[in-house]
Amino acid sequence: MTASPPPATPARLVVGIDLGTTNSLAAVMGRKGPVVLRDADGEALIPSVVCFAEGQVRVGREAKALALRWPTHTVHSIKRLIGRAGAELSDELARLPYRVELAERGLPRVAIDGQRHSPEAISALVLRKVKAVAEASLGQVVREAVVTVPAYFDDAQRQATQDAAALAGLDCLRIVNEPTAASLAFGIDGSKDGTVLVYDFGGGTFDVSILRVQGGVFRVLATHGDTHLGGDDIDNLLVEQLLDALRGRGVADAGTDPYVRQALRQAAEGLKIELSTQPTAAVQLDLGARGSLDFTLRREQLDTLLAPLVDRTLASCRAALRDAELTASDVDHVLLVGGSTRIPAVRARLQDLMGRAPRADVDPDLAVALGAAVQADILAGGNRTALLLDVIPLSLGLETMGGTMSKLILRNSTVPASKTEEFSTQVDNQTGVEFNIYQGERELVQDCRKLGSFKLSGIPPMPAGLPRIAVTFLVDADGLLTVRAAETRTGKQASIRVVPSFGLSREEVRRMMHESIEHALDDVVARERIDVRNKGLAMVRGTTRALELADLPPDQTYSIKKATKRLERALGDDAATTEQVKAAVDELSKLTAQIADDVISSAVQKALTQGPKP
Repeated sequence: MTASPPPATPARLVVGIDLGTTNSLAAVMGRKGPVVLRDADGEALIPSVVCFAEGQVRVGREAKALALRWPTHTVHSIKRLIGRAGAELSDELARLPYRVELAERGLPRVAIDGQRHSPEAISALVLRKVKAVAEASLGQVVREAVVTVPAYFDDAQRQATQDAAALAGLDCLRIVNEPTAASLAFGIDGSKDGTVLVYDFGGGTFDVSILRVQGGVFRVLATHGDTHLGGDDIDNLLVEQLLDALRGRGVADAGTDPYVRQALRQAAEGLKIELSTQPTAAVQLDLGARGSLDFTLRREQLDTLLAPLVDRTLASCRAALRDAELTASDVDHVLLVGGSTRIPAVRARLQDLMGRAPRADVDPDLAVALGAAVQADILAGGNRTALLLDVIPLSLGLETMGGTMSKLILRNSTVPASKTEEFSTQVDNQTGVEFNIYQGERELVQDCRKLGSFKLSGIPPMPAGLPRIAVTFLVDADGLLTVRAAETRTGKQASIRVVPSFGLSREEVRRMMHESIEHALDDVVARERIDVRNKGLAMVRGTTRALELADLPPDQTYSIKKATKRLERALGDDAATTEQVKAAVDELSKLTAQIADDVISSAVQKALTQGPKP
């Protein structure tokens, strides 16, 4: 399969990127609408998988193919860790074949061969791969992008995603909610008014958003969801079924072996995908010393297993409808997004709830990236007819006396949003006030999520309650928060662009970006050396095998063997430079290319003279 021709691009190139839990991809606005950007094999989906093994970092399909061979070195589902605290992830970490440790401030770090990798850094590797595929498809450098996130991502997760984009060398012009982007992909361009429900059931997250399209303006009325509910959870249910089958055969400790865990995860994903189109699915597993397993599952069994998960998604749909003050009959379009919506039971249950068949005219795996490309085109100046107005997924506020949560900006407020409220001191002669910023819907801050804190100092000593401190919360179009405080009598001010307690600090981002620039040349040189040596090793193996099978003249055989020996010596010499190895590779390549042409010509000539077989 060959890649599709690159689409027309505007003078200012801005791509749309869907950074997914399972797969990632990019799209751009073409002459007739948004199109996904494909690699040389015609593939649009890039597995969001990174493998650190054999002195190399592999990303995408190549990394996914090594998951069974290197289960503890292959990182998947990193989106479920980004922007989150380790204390929140205990259940998640127990299911992962790779090791995650808690570093400073309780942050999760993927630990491989003595190195610790942040979720932002690993996500940046995936984004770099997406960027490289886009650049190869378009034939030009990509510097600006719109990146999508689940609607229910909080401030910490959004900031972490922006950090990952920066580490990947991308200027993230806008963070867009995935369901909002998806609505644009279904041809809902603002030319017709209506109400849209977007049901986004992906690999790691679930979101539902309700939008009203009126006069070219896309206004999100409500959003609801769960950042810890997706196709991975369906896979985990199936893994448990496979583990139960193994326990029934006397294999009690299979779940603790990273290799077995990875093998079961791949088998579970295969069962799920096959049951989306077939009534039954079977898998055969060879687990080495632990024996083998033959396992068959019917679609009805899968439907029963995942029913509680689907119930949770439908509960979110009902909550979003309540928040929007709508009923199911008020919705004009139901849109499907995310690979998990391919499961027949999911579609059937959603149709029962909404009273109408969901639209399936856009590939649910591509919809978000296609919609992001439409938004990217708007930012690039190519389309000025549509306006997206997103909402804040969770309320934002301050801790007040007694540990209560004082909400300044309520959830489902349209962004950008701003709110100012006045506060005062709690004790006499207080000269400084510390502000603790939280996000959540509970009444006590202990049940909400702390995003950050800052201090307003220099307040003149006054009786408690007399200072007047105006606190302003400002949420920009990306859903990112800035908080300012000012004592109105004296003019003393302080502010913070919230750097969540669960993400990278600004200094860490600056350091990582500086290191990536500082070591860029070294990284390129090291990668080139590895690539050349790998090519050389493959050529030695292939040529040796070909010489065993081919019937060549003695002089040609001698030349090839001589060149092969030279390449083997270069590969075995640690002091050999990349240029020396490359020269030996090129020499052998020329000889074998000529022989390949001769062999093919001989075979063609023989076929022509002998004619077709009866």
